[in-house]
Amino acid sequence: MVLTRAAKASRSKLLRPLTTSLSSTSSSLRRPFSSTTDDQTVLSIETSIPFTGHKVDPPSRIVETTPKELMGFFCDMALMRRMEIAADSLYKAKLIRGFCHLYDGQEAVAVGMEAAITKKDAIITAYRDHCTFLARGGNLLEVFSELMGRTTGCSKGKGGSMHFYKKEQGFFGGHGIVGAQVPLGCGLAFAQKFNKEGTVTFASYGDGAANQGQLFEALNIAALWDLPAILVCENNHYGMGTAEWRAAKSPSYYKRGDYVPGLKVDGMDVLAVKQACKFAKEYALKNGPLILEMDTYRYHGHSMSDPGSTYRTRDEISGVRQERDPIERVRKLILSHELASEKELKDIEKNVRKEVDDAIAKAKESPMPDPSEMFTNIYVKGYGVEAFGPDKKEMRAVLP
Repeated sequence: MVLTRAAKASRSKLLRPLTTSLSSTSSSLRRPFSSTTDDQTVLSIETSIPFTGHKVDPPSRIVETTPKELMGFFCDMALMRRMEIAADSLYKAKLIRGFCHLYDGQEAVAVGMEAAITKKDAIITAYRDHCTFLARGGNLLEVFSELMGRTTGCSKGKGGSMHFYKKEQGFFGGHGIVGAQVPLGCGLAFAQKFNKEGTVTFASYGDGAANQGQLFEALNIAALWDLPAILVCENNHYGMGTAEWRAAKSPSYYKRGDYVPGLKVDGMDVLAVKQACKFAKEYALKNGPLILEMDTYRYHGHSMSDPGSTYRTRDEISGVRQERDPIERVRKLILSHELASEKELKDIEKNVRKEVDDAIAKAKESPMPDPSEMFTNIYVKGYGVEAFGPDKKEMRAVLP
């Protein structure tokens, strides 16, 4: 059975048609998710648009998934969306200070990537990192505590929005310096190859970082040494407030590697992201680096200081929401296969809101770091500045 939805007329070059092919071989797929449906039954679904390859044959558009995975995608992306909306409110209430870059709209990239790899694979990204951290196994308390500078945060309240980290789950951070995470990611890939781990590193960056010289230097040495590095350009079409066409002579970022193959992916389609990342991992382990360009979109401005509406129209933003929203795409798939009812999905979203609110309440109760923590995690153990004495006001410095 094939269900096809005609593409709506695009109001912007950022809008893409949503044409979905759903295949099933058993009437059991039509039963609601809350009933006795086998949640491991295989569904074959066609991606919204074809992949476009550069010096590589693209993977198949037909992606295999299961009812359980689709429901998981919906829950995870709904949680991420609500988390980012809550962070917006906390920032405006001045409970979050400093920089804060939100990911709502781009959730399919983090969720689809995670579905294709394991925690032994590494991910490193820029400063729009909250949802990637959550996808890697972080929890809401760690997120909101870190955003509000509390000790229960993933970086003990000292990193803030841009510096989430979870090494034990293969997440090597958000990084505040534009493009600087890409050479680090290639270094992680070098270690993986040197140690014969059979794993890969995904180094994500935005289109605003795509012209950085260090990116090309790192890509060159990764290609020379056939490192299992996958460079992921999350192209949300605006580097801060600058449209891609104003900043890049060639905004076809998947072709930017020249001698390194690339693949353009609909980054608003979680199944397309999953398929592309699975393909990229298999390719990189055999052949070396690959570039993935995720065609995605952010609903918020670049950061909380950017209203996000001075360099693009509100019609453009609402058009993407209506035609390409990653959560709505999965919702339509679930409903068309009758894996859950509209009410069940709304109940999930209601529970998500409660989960987020509970995590915020717990984070607010968490303590701020002790002032002596200012001097920890700077030098290796045994070096640096140490605060001691009954009131921790005496300092002792040992430098390497």
